[in-house]
Amino acid sequence: MSLAATYLGANGWLLEFENLRVLVDPWLTGTLSFPPGEWLLKGELPHDRAVPDQLDLLLLTQGLADHAHPATLGQLPRNLPVIGSNSAVRVAEQLGFQTVTALRPGQQTQHHDLVIRATAGAPVPQVENGYVLEHVAGCLYLEPHGFLDPSVRPQPLDAVITPMVDLGLPVFGAFVKGCSVVPQLVERFQPKTILASTAGGDVRFNGALSGILKLQGSPQEAGEALPEGINWIDPIPGERLLLAKQT
Repeated sequence: MSLAATYLGANGWLLEFENLRVLVDPWLTGTLSFPPGEWLLKGELPHDRAVPDQLDLLLLTQGLADHAHPATLGQLPRNLPVIGSNSAVRVAEQLGFQTVTALRPGQQTQHHDLVIRATAGAPVPQVENGYVLEHVAGCLYLEPHGFLDPSVRPQPLDAVITPMVDLGLPVFGAFVKGCSVVPQLVERFQPKTILASTAGGDVRFNGALSGILKLQGSPQEAGEALPEGINWIDPIPGERLLLAKQT
């Protein structure tokens, strides 16, 4: 039994719980923009990535385009089961996915041997989802904006996927809070491994907001401040990482 993760850049991951393959928040092709249009903010990938094969589940934390990217989701088979926040499920339904399950924070469901518990995530503006994922091959927590649900019970986990930097706008403050959340995650979950997410993959942004986006901290700084014995990884997109192995 093994737990593995492959970073796909931005918020995207392929998680493997033994033979169960879960695609999380993929943005693999095309550009990214938010209303009112690309003039405000436009994201571009360094190159397109192939959709991973033999997928068993699509897991979405948010309905915004950097998590439920319409052009990417349009490449997926419509019979692929989808689990996500309410806003993410609406996007999947509009694209014609046939089996969708919405989870609100505090709710849980099971897909084969994988238990999926939704936690309260980022308010953007409605509260979206993080997840605790439990399987005999390994257990992990993920939330892409650094918002930790205070009601989540402490438990030891194999891995945590989280931003390890802060990202925000003047006046409005940080909407990604990696610097402050990492110590809280360590206390709550005592993870064996922490994986940096959200700000990686060499994504390029332009538009009116791109010049004033404020990045604070670095995965290196956050990693060096971790207690001894916790492994931290600033992942390279496309590199498969073995996080746990059960005998």
